[in-house]
Amino acid sequence: MVKGAAIKFTTYPESVNKLLNLLKVTGELKKYDKIVLKPFIKDLESHTPVAFVEAVLQYCLANKNPVTEVFIAEGVDGSDTTDLFDSLGYKALSEKYSIGLIDLNNTEVEETINGEFLKFQSIKYPKILLEACVISLPILKDDEETEIVDSLSNMLGAYPSKYYAGFFSLKKNKIRKWPIKFSIHDILKCKMPNFAVIDASQQGQILAGLPLEIDKQAAKTLGKEWKSISHLRLIDDSFSTKLLQHRKREEESIQSA
Repeated sequence: MVKGAAIKFTTYPESVNKLLNLLKVTGELKKYDKIVLKPFIKDLESHTPVAFVEAVLQYCLANKNPVTEVFIAEGVDGSDTTDLFDSLGYKALSEKYSIGLIDLNNTEVEETINGEFLKFQSIKYPKILLEACVISLPILKDDEETEIVDSLSNMLGAYPSKYYAGFFSLKKNKIRKWPIKFSIHDILKCKMPNFAVIDASQQGQILAGLPLEIDKQAAKTLGKEWKSISHLRLIDDSFSTKLLQHRKREEESIQSA
């Protein structure tokens, strides 16, 4: 599968199907017995359109293994997730297709410890995401805190407010003890989304591919240099270094054999 591609937006069903077929996503979907679609939901005005999520959902249902379960999951920051699921139409969508709807703020977690975390000692990470093929589904837009909404910053929703909110608020204040780029980095060290489909219909496109690579393209779509986006630069440096170290170990192993 190629790292990523974009297609001109016509309608959600047409554009999503053409793009995912082009990327040969079907083979990847069939490897998993759980698929989680992770939209971006901030509030009633700022969220991934349900129609876009439905188009991706239809593709997954048509191309998954018969036994594979599909879920929609989000953990809204500062608001009740289930209320927004209902108000925005996600609950109706889940009922229409008989799929699970998960509030990541209150789901079962697994404590994750990773020596590559930059700020956290450990993270309470939703178990369902660890077990599934996670497809990040953001709507591409500028954002005051994260600079842009992309497939990587979208994973901030994986921090459960049950553990990361303040005492008197639903806001996940504990992920804001430092610049937000570090919290994005550390949640991705728990797990990088397997794939991303980005709603850039306002910019005339739909984008899809491997999350970091397609986010770089998404930044360009917004007229930005990806290296100017702090979390993209940090994550690129971190994951590229890890990849180089892995390749070096492989080479040393071959030489010593």
